[in-house]
Amino acid sequence: MNLPPPRKSFRETQFELREEAILDATNRLLGDKGYEAMSMDDIATEVGIAKGSLYKHFESKEALAGAVMVRLLEQTRAALAAIPSDRPAIERLEALLRWTLSQRLSGSVPHLPSTSPALQTSLMSNREYMDSLMTLSDEIGEMIQRARAEGAIRASLRDEFVLYTLYARTCDPTLEFLKAGGAMSDAEIVEQMVSACFRGMAA
Repeated sequence: MNLPPPRKSFRETQFELREEAILDATNRLLGDKGYEAMSMDDIATEVGIAKGSLYKHFESKEALAGAVMVRLLEQTRAALAAIPSDRPAIERLEALLRWTLSQRLSGSVPHLPSTSPALQTSLMSNREYMDSLMTLSDEIGEMIQRARAEGAIRASLRDEFVLYTLYARTCDPTLEFLKAGGAMSDAEIVEQMVSACFRGMAA
């Protein structure tokens, strides 16, 4: 007989809720200020806790930024899993890019790590982040191969090129320029980006 998992104590629940609040605050600050300019003091102030309490959750700014990026990869995998598996692979790839771009425009995804060499270096030594990134890349790679088998991707385009092109689009500064211009809605920006990525610009 399977027993139900033990109930968490009030203290454990509060600890987890505070940790989520810290990650949310860090996510916002990474988007607003960038990795280099963001400090642990900024994060503590944003959450409304003492700096010492912050260090009970995360030992450094590098560890905290890494946790934010790991959570983002997990959310991306969840979004991918939520796309019906019976849809053509190319449509699943488009849906995933559409979700990612929409998250960027809503402020949920900081423009990282492409903008910060220091963060890139830190993430490269973060085992959990690298494992999560490789898992996501493998899942997207499988969809690319399926799309190729279904005749939806040109045979001359290598799998690595398609994968890195999708990653590049998720951190494309074009989104910010178009949003700042104000001539297009977020939905229009996303559809233009997805269309250009998968169907090109030729008439």
